[in-house]
Amino acid sequence: MSQPVAESKLEHVDVVGPPDAPPIVFVHGTVFNRTMWAPQREALSEEYRVIVPDLPGHGGRRDESFTLESGVETVRQAVEQFSDDPVHLVGLSLGGYVATEFAHRHPEQVADLIISGSSANPVGLLGRMSDAVGRVTLRVSESELAEKAVDRLAAQWVRSRDLPPDQKSEIVDAGFDLRPFGEAGREIAGTDFRSAFADYDGPKLVLNGQWDVLMRRGEKAHAAAGDASVAVVEGAGHACNLERDEKYMHIVRRFIELDR
Repeated sequence: MSQPVAESKLEHVDVVGPPDAPPIVFVHGTVFNRTMWAPQREALSEEYRVIVPDLPGHGGRRDESFTLESGVETVRQAVEQFSDDPVHLVGLSLGGYVATEFAHRHPEQVADLIISGSSANPVGLLGRMSDAVGRVTLRVSESELAEKAVDRLAAQWVRSRDLPPDQKSEIVDAGFDLRPFGEAGREIAGTDFRSAFADYDGPKLVLNGQWDVLMRRGEKAHAAAGDASVAVVEGAGHACNLERDEKYMHIVRRFIELDR
């Protein structure tokens, strides 16, 4: 296994691969942290410069609070510190929304954009639901028992995946966090990510797991608004990069190599 390298003022970032290789940035979902990209980090580390930061509120930054602004700023810092070229940008779940907003604001720094589990647009009723779930989650996360239960259940789920033992251990050992799920739900509520996705005019891919019902309901409208491609990871749900890591990586690799 290649060893992640954190080599800048921006802490809690894994950087692997040749410094002069094409850069690719992975942005993780909530509850998890940067370690959820371990399979992709390992698969690409010989041919790409792989950059994987922790978002505020997660992993090594769990003492911070998550905001959309701080998430976008984290990606900006990672891109500017570790790459001189536009990056391939991949985000899953919360990471997909953060990646979309970053590409919208800084299109010159993004070679192409891939989002997974992020094609439901949290406006209108869905936005109110996101805010309500966020409020409830924040209240629940005040309970130490609730946090421990989430950590235990998430760890069991990871251990049941078809991944190398060292990658499962890395993800489990990094821990899981419920509070930022609530913060993220409230932060993204009411933001029109579909318009932001459409405004970024570079190559785009909407990549969802086959059983990610909520996100798949919005994928066609999301793709149509942004003139994006659509792909599906068969046999996977929301965390499709972990449920079918090889299939996921095959689709990502094919998309970015066609774009190069």
